Amino acid sequence: MSLKRKIALTLSVSFSLLFGIVLIIIYISFDDFRREEFKDRFIRRLGFTTNFISKSKNFEEEAPIFFNENSDNFLLNETILIFNGQKELIYSTLKDQKVTWDKNLLSELDKKKDVYKEEAIPEVYASLKNINGDNYYILTSAYDTNGRSKLAYLKYLLITAFITCTLLIGFFSYYFMGKFLRPLEDLNKEISEVTAHKLTTQIPVEQSNDEISILANSFNTMISRLNDVFQSQKDFTASASHEIRTPITRMAFQLENLIKLEQHSPDTLSALQQMLKDVYQLSDLTNSLLLLTKFDKENIQTIYEEVRIDEVIFESFDRVQKSYPNLKMDFGISEETQENAFLTINGVQSLLDIVFINLLKNAAVYSDNADAKILITETEKNLLVDILSEGKTISEEEQPKLFEAFMRGNNSQNISGSGLGLRIVKRILEYHGAEISYASLSKNLNKFSITFDK
Repeated sequence: MSLKRKIALTLSVSFSLLFGIVLIIIYISFDDFRREEFKDRFIRRLGFTTNFISKSKNFEEEAPIFFNENSDNFLLNETILIFNGQKELIYSTLKDQKVTWDKNLLSELDKKKDVYKEEAIPEVYASLKNINGDNYYILTSAYDTNGRSKLAYLKYLLITAFITCTLLIGFFSYYFMGKFLRPLEDLNKEISEVTAHKLTTQIPVEQSNDEISILANSFNTMISRLNDVFQSQKDFTASASHEIRTPITRMAFQLENLIKLEQHSPDTLSALQQMLKDVYQLSDLTNSLLLLTKFDKENIQTIYEEVRIDEVIFESFDRVQKSYPNLKMDFGISEETQENAFLTINGVQSLLDIVFINLLKNAAVYSDNADAKILITETEKNLLVDILSEGKTISEEEQPKLFEAFMRGNNSQNISGSGLGLRIVKRILEYHGAEISYASLSKNLNKFSITFDK
């Protein structure tokens, strides 16, 4: 997840939690206010009823008219039960209905004088009043229809506000984070374009003291230091390779003439031939290092050309056979290859030559019969090259490290080599977006497979 999305998500979640807590507090506060207001209306209704009883001359005749006229003054859907001192019902607002009441509530009034049952449905407020020297038990019950309706409306309103504000804060957080972090994205784009051959490129820095400008300045300083190091390394590698290549070429020329012009004993001739092979190997290694210093994965694509892989293989075989005359090659094209296949890929032929020179040289050196079998298979998606040779195989423990620098397996004992060949091969193929793998098909059969994407 990108930093912009992380910040926007964090802000949205934080705001949503805080806003949700505030809305819950508002809802609870309003509910408390509703309950207190409803209780206050109960008390006012009780006072109103008490005042009527105290002033009434003929309670039973005046009560129906009075309660009918004032039924909606304080409470909606109210029910009033009035009992005398002997707890006998003397008046009820319920008409033509069976009247029931909780006798325990009347007994409770003898002790507490006032009882409010908020949990009951409907809610009940009861009181014991002494009016004109007589005790009256007054039970008033009602359901807060209006208050609960307002509370339900408030709940839906708060939920709607919560969802709407959460979506809006999420959108604006993402928008403003994108705007604030745009310089960082531009910086990332500039950094991604820096390669080993573009270390002199400086990132534009805005005249400000924010963290992004400080980061850009620090990166430019680091790039300058890395450029000095890389340039020193490249100069040394190029100079050393160039200086070494001249005496190596001279040595190879003198050894070739020495072998041809003079008669030598078998031991001397074998030693001279081995020396010549070592010189050729050192020359190839020097040329490989010199070529690799000129390329990296980013700029190599600028010099891509269409290369026929079969021509590269045959040219590489001719060059290897000069040093290993006994090397034989069995070249073939798989039956799975399409009829209209051109056996071409996009790449750098000079680097691909190094790949197959190293692989064919391995076949010449490590195989039992100096025989390499090459099979090409081309499909719509890729081009596969298999190089097979008979000889001692690589153990399973050594196979994961086969393409590491200076790695030499058990099958290379008593055979000279630098241990850099397969590492260089893998690196060149990575530049071409290709993959190489090794498999031992049997106890005496080695197989290298190269897959080029088309």
